[in-house]
Amino acid sequence: VQLQASGGGSAQAGGSLSLSCAASGSIVSINDMGWYRQAPGKQRETVAMISSGGSGNYADSVKGRFTISRDNAKNTVYLQLNSLRTEDTAVYYCSADVRTSRARLLWLKYWGQGTLVTVSS
Repeated sequence: VQLQASGGGSAQAGGSLSLSCAASGSIVSINDMGWYRQAPGKQRETVAMISSGGSGNYADSVKGRFTISRDNAKNTVYLQLNSLRTEDTAVYYCSADVRTSRARLLWLKYWGQGTLVTVSS
């Protein structure tokens, strides 16, 4: 299973960016998908998660500014970043809990490669 993240880049404070992450490979089903970020010198933190049914949860720091969504038919998760702040600067990683075998009820977490978001004042 591979997760390919795209999007990101640079924006000014108050601006917007969008991220997407597509899962491919031997996929039976995907449960939760999510976005994490890691700023320089800081630990990785959860940004937003979305269930297979489309229910999203957000870190307090991004509530009302970021929106997570997914397309189950495309095995893709999206993150819309609005009202960006300089403190949103980080490498953003996507994740997916993937079941790869019909013989086993087992989901493993896979990670994307990370995409850099830089917000300037």
